[in-house]
Amino acid sequence: MASLNKVFLIGNLTHDPELRYTPNGSAVTDLRLAMNRYYTTKEGERREEATFIDVTVWERQAENCCQYLKKGRPVHVEGSIRMESWNDKNTGEKRTKLKVLAENVQFLDSRRDDSGGSDSDYGPPAAREVPPPRRGMSSGEPRTSSNGPSRSSYPPTNSAPPSHRSPEPDGGDEDIPF
Repeated sequence: MASLNKVFLIGNLTHDPELRYTPNGSAVTDLRLAMNRYYTTKEGERREEATFIDVTVWERQAENCCQYLKKGRPVHVEGSIRMESWNDKNTGEKRTKLKVLAENVQFLDSRRDDSGGSDSDYGPPAAREVPPPRRGMSSGEPRTSSNGPSRSSYPPTNSAPPSHRSPEPDGGDEDIPF
């Protein structure tokens, strides 16, 4: 039977991203997204419900997120769901949590900061959309080292430059500036 694990989320960051590095030098950050759902009860009362999701971002995307994103900014995340498990340090009980492993993060707004400054701290348009993973490497497969798979080297490197459109074979699009 076929299966699909693909998630698309749009939400606002609940805190500023903080960049960390694994022992092997991979950049990583965790984003926490808040998504609101509005609905009307049977009694006609309008209500709002918030859902919070943790998202892990790796490599160049993590660095871009930490450089350009701040608490409250809306983002679009494309990724897959992962189950994380660990033993609680205090009780010793096994704990689990669903998280999203980001494959692509897009910065959705370019609003000015509260101090009346310009967008320059938010990044150029090219930095707002982080390129997708490199072709030929599945985002669900861990990278291996001489010591075998490692949790710290799990995600793929997403630092490939975006592809550029080549001109049409007949040369008809040569004067189009992209």
